[in-house]
Amino acid sequence: MGKIIAISNQKGGVGKTTTAVNLCASLAVAEKRTLLIDLDPQGNASSGVGVSPNGGTSYEFMLGSASIAECVQNTKISYLDVIPTDRRLAGSEVELVTQEDREQFLKKAVGSLRERYEFVVIDTPPSLGMLTLNALTAADSVLIPIQCEYYALEGLSQLLSTVQLVQRGLNTELRLEGVLLTMWDGRLKLSNQVAEEAIDFFGETVYQTKIPRNVRLSEAPSFGKPILLYDVDCVGARSYLDLAQEVIAKNI
Repeated sequence: MGKIIAISNQKGGVGKTTTAVNLCASLAVAEKRTLLIDLDPQGNASSGVGVSPNGGTSYEFMLGSASIAECVQNTKISYLDVIPTDRRLAGSEVELVTQEDREQFLKKAVGSLRERYEFVVIDTPPSLGMLTLNALTAADSVLIPIQCEYYALEGLSQLLSTVQLVQRGLNTELRLEGVLLTMWDGRLKLSNQVAEEAIDFFGETVYQTKIPRNVRLSEAPSFGKPILLYDVDCVGARSYLDLAQEVIAKNI
């Protein structure tokens, strides 16, 4: 049975999509059958693996108007597939509001994927709207990226409250997969302070791997490539490979 992981943080600029793309690529390189679902209307996860919508998207997939075969696309990395998205997904927030069981649409859609993939990773929007709620309802766990900057933990209480709400009423099995420190610079006192605060707050769920500030990581999306295809030798690539090993070890 595959593991479904939502990557979520309502703050923008924390490395959420970067983590979704590069964690998936690293899991695939470890020969784990992996699917990336782009549930952010901006579509950056789709372009980040070099895929543009061609046929069905996460919009049709979630609403049940297209089959899995029409939505899943291959990538340049073996073992990695993606369900891309486009701007129409933004309108689904409004469409779902009037629907019965509106939080359950994605959960119903992903059920059949557990037999096909070892990991299904959902990239969510930087908000706590209906799309993110669908992702949390469908997922087994949530991975939270936190940037090593001022106000890193600001707003997390709202995200955790949403997670608890989902646990109580929509998905009693939802768990915290882990907390990932991003934009790390060990030379800076601030980075170390944020790490200490995160460990105090989240304990052992904080990953040992930290994602550093890295120019090559920042450049890779503009070339439509995960970091492993853009510069496999850079520190950013090595960090995501280490993270994938932690995720795999946790889910053996």
